[in-house]
Amino acid sequence: MSELRIDLAASDGAARTGTVHTGRGAFATPAFMPVGTRGAVRALTAEHLDALAPPVVLANTYHLMLRPGADVVRDLGGLARFTGWDGASLTDSGGFQIFSLAPAVDEEGATFRSTYDGSRHHLSPEEAVTIQSAIGADMQMVLDICPALPAPSEVVRAAAERTARWAERGRAAFLAGEGERAARGLDQAQLGIVQGGVDPALRAASARWTTDVGFDAYAIGGLSVGETRDEMLPALAAAVDGLPADRPRYLMGVGDPASLVEAIALGVDMFDCVLPTRLARHGTLLTDAGRLNLRNARFARDGDPLDAGCACPTCARHSRGYLRHLLVTGELTAMTLLSVHNVAWLLRLVDRTRDAVAAGTLAAWRRDVLAVWG
Repeated sequence: MSELRIDLAASDGAARTGTVHTGRGAFATPAFMPVGTRGAVRALTAEHLDALAPPVVLANTYHLMLRPGADVVRDLGGLARFTGWDGASLTDSGGFQIFSLAPAVDEEGATFRSTYDGSRHHLSPEEAVTIQSAIGADMQMVLDICPALPAPSEVVRAAAERTARWAERGRAAFLAGEGERAARGLDQAQLGIVQGGVDPALRAASARWTTDVGFDAYAIGGLSVGETRDEMLPALAAAVDGLPADRPRYLMGVGDPASLVEAIALGVDMFDCVLPTRLARHGTLLTDAGRLNLRNARFARDGDPLDAGCACPTCARHSRGYLRHLLVTGELTAMTLLSVHNVAWLLRLVDRTRDAVAAGTLAAWRRDVLAVWG
């Protein structure tokens, strides 16, 4: 069983750099993880991932359990062999997607209907472990309750308390399945999740409840779900302060540049978000000068790359004018080329932030990023 330790290398205030060790290898932190919802990052192939070299790719338990089914992924060799990409991987528990569907929830778990065919399904903390063990990512998450914000304080507290109770059940189920995973050659780690909305005191309590269970690493969920950044950051700081320094800290579902840099400054190590590929599909590009709307007619005859400072394959080869042509004519190639750029740009942003932490210049770098993205 992987313990997901982090070897810390440098710090600048609360921010830190390090190396996280998984059963599949190691990766440097801070780290951004692109989202491969159905076993693929949208519009990208395994060859693109090889070239982009993300530290980890996320897969979505909710979607894979419904299509093609966790047992199919298992029988086809587990997530790495199934997808053809052999880098490190993580599966979420499916809770965020399920709770966005307003399921019937009780202490046992959540009952919901498939968005694909309307079929009825039930997910408990134990079943979430079984399903993710079958999928076979290197890291799996416990099932939590993620209320949308804003929400009444009693709803947020009830969600955090039930998440803590479910954490105990999920951890017990994970430890009980260690022998079965070992027989398959699967070295998998499990992450607990801190909830608590934007209430710093509740976030601190949830961090304490979660660490008392004892996980391999820890995630902060339920943020960037409707609150402002000014509301998010104090709650995030309270959660991070309650987590052990020798374990990775993962902020779930956050990928906008300003929030990334702010969270790194608070001591977060890992992030995931669909933002780079979602923006790319709609023609919005991430650049050092801010967002670029490629549909704008002024780019029709523009021979420059998307971002002069970007060395991704798209910027190295294609002009804004050509890429805009592909986009406005509906060529599917546009989604791929623009997604390559956005993912590469966000990975480079995190790399540059890591360099700033190591150099002790994070404060200046943070000011520069927030001047463009804040």
